[in-house]
Amino acid sequence: MILLRSLVFHAAFYLTTAALAIVGLPILLMDRHRVQAYAKFWTGSAVWLVEKICGTKIVWRGLENLPRGACIIAAKHQSALETLALTTQGSDFGFILKRELMAIPVFGWYLKGAGQLGIDRSKRVHALTDLARQAREAVAQDRQIIIFPEGTRKLAGNPPQYKPGVAHIYVETGTVCVPVALNTGLFWPRHSLSIHPGMVTIAFLEPIAPGLDKHGFMQLLESRIETATAELIAGALAADPSLMRARARPDSAVS
Repeated sequence: MILLRSLVFHAAFYLTTAALAIVGLPILLMDRHRVQAYAKFWTGSAVWLVEKICGTKIVWRGLENLPRGACIIAAKHQSALETLALTTQGSDFGFILKRELMAIPVFGWYLKGAGQLGIDRSKRVHALTDLARQAREAVAQDRQIIIFPEGTRKLAGNPPQYKPGVAHIYVETGTVCVPVALNTGLFWPRHSLSIHPGMVTIAFLEPIAPGLDKHGFMQLLESRIETATAELIAGALAADPSLMRARARPDSAVS
């Protein structure tokens, strides 16, 4: 039944995405704020579909920790769910993403129209310089930068592998960073069609004020995210032990 409901969701999601992408093409001629508002309608619709079809409901914690203006939102990344859901909170957002995504017809047009921050990872050192420039511009416009410090989705319980990009942005912009912990990977694991029902938690943690050096910042960021994430995973497993199948096994933790 879980797989069937999941397949129904995926069909509804892609049909809705295709319809909204076509209907919304004229909005691409408008400003960034209009395109983002339309994008939020799309992501909000997807989150609603997940809840209604799959029975997977998001519980938000710590929304009071999210500033109204410029900040860095540094989130744990376990699932496609937080990619959609994080845009529904906060204000003028800018995802850090691979520039190749902006070359995808239609989808890439919306990314550009919404003012997302694309980086060319093949350029390495120059990529960090370009990322810092875009981040400073975003902060100057009072925008909220969303970044996944590990760069890619991890199985719930996998050892963390934080990359230096988030520390570079933190130091270069001199702005507050809001860590985000979650347990989404237990419910919608990476590379899985199945979406399990239950109460997913996404938590905005205590903000990290500007002023730390890169090393000190990275230690504090990882500590806060990993400690809170472990607690959220443990709580979800205690409530529903069947979710253990989505957790990383010891023999896969280093893969």
